[in-house]
Amino acid sequence: MDPQVNPSIFKFLNKIKDNNNREWFAKNKDYYLEEEEKIKSFFTSVFQELSTKDDLEGMKVYRIYRDIRFSKDKSPYKTYRSCGYKRATKSLRGGYHLEITPDGSFLAVGFWQPNKEDLLRIRKEFELDGETITEILNTKDIKETFGGFYKRHSLKKAPKGFNKNHPNITLINKKDFILLRKFKNKEVIDKKFYKTVLHSFQVIRPFFDYMSSILTTNLNGESLIDN
Repeated sequence: MDPQVNPSIFKFLNKIKDNNNREWFAKNKDYYLEEEEKIKSFFTSVFQELSTKDDLEGMKVYRIYRDIRFSKDKSPYKTYRSCGYKRATKSLRGGYHLEITPDGSFLAVGFWQPNKEDLLRIRKEFELDGETITEILNTKDIKETFGGFYKRHSLKKAPKGFNKNHPNITLINKKDFILLRKFKNKEVIDKKFYKTVLHSFQVIRPFFDYMSSILTTNLNGESLIDN
């Protein structure tokens, strides 16, 4: 039997939403630890199986505690549980993300807030060639699973050094290169969810392979990785 997300996680997260304070959390610490163990078990199962298909550096389950130092919202706890899977070695770029939250669960893949060097390299590539990435994103499996790039997080104006009238300006203006798949609560707790997550992560490999080739070479196609 495949691993499943226990429906109790939604009940717990809704309680956090309604009681987002340290007093309630302290009184219900055992409740939290019980639910955390269950969702971590699911995250771990995904990691173990995904590791047989891709070279992963590790799994990171993000803390439930919010960083409120610079936030107007001083609620101390997150109302979701999430996990990231990072690809290993300098030659394998990109990452996987899975987030469970009532009425808003999703998985995401790609490149979130790349550093300025990587971002410039990607933009330079798309300036030269927008067809390859477009063809990859339009392949049947990726199109049916994700639809396309997440449409938020783009510049309103062309970045410095790029022509605002360039035919690939929509790609060039992007600040992140993320693909997202959303899920309803009933889909998350369905017994098919485990395989759905794994399938979604696996169909994105052509995108990862292409982006990795960009980020590990210069514009002349010469490797940037030390032998």
